[in-house]
Amino acid sequence: MIETKPPFDHPANALALEIFRLNGALIKFGDALVKPLGLTSARWQVLGSIAHGGGTFPVARLADNMGLARQSVQRIVDELADSGLVGFAPNPAHKRAKLVVMTPRGEDVFEKASALWLPVADALLTWLDAHRLQQTTENLAALRARLEDHDRSSE
Repeated sequence: MIETKPPFDHPANALALEIFRLNGALIKFGDALVKPLGLTSARWQVLGSIAHGGGTFPVARLADNMGLARQSVQRIVDELADSGLVGFAPNPAHKRAKLVVMTPRGEDVFEKASALWLPVADALLTWLDAHRLQQTTENLAALRARLEDHDRSSE
C-alpha cells in the first residue's frame, strides 16, 4: 500500500479530488442522458446558461456564468448555432457582442433535456435531503468565491 504524504493527505486536496471526480461523473452521466437529443453535457450546459440568462447574455457573459473560457463557450455556441438550436440578437450595450438566444427548436431540446434530468435530481434528494444539499451548494459557492477573490487579488 502506498503511504500518502503531504500535500496529498490535506483535507482540501481530498475535497478538490472529489469535486474533480464528481465533475467527471456528471459529464459522463450527462453525456449519456442527453445523447438521444443530439447533445453533449457541454452543449447542454451552454443551453442551460442561455436559458438562465433568458437570451440577454453574450458569449462572454455565458462563459463567466459557467466559469469557463470565452473561447471554449464560443466554439460550443457556434456548434449550437450550426445545429439550429441557438441564434443571435442585437445587443443594445455592444455592437459586436451579439446576444445568444435559443431558437424554438433549442427551447424544445432544452425542455426535453430538463425533463430527462428531473427524475435524477429528485432521486438525488432521496439520498441527500434538500437542506443538506443546499448547505453543500452554499459551501461550494463560498469556496469558489474565495478562489476567485484570490485569483483577482494576484493579478
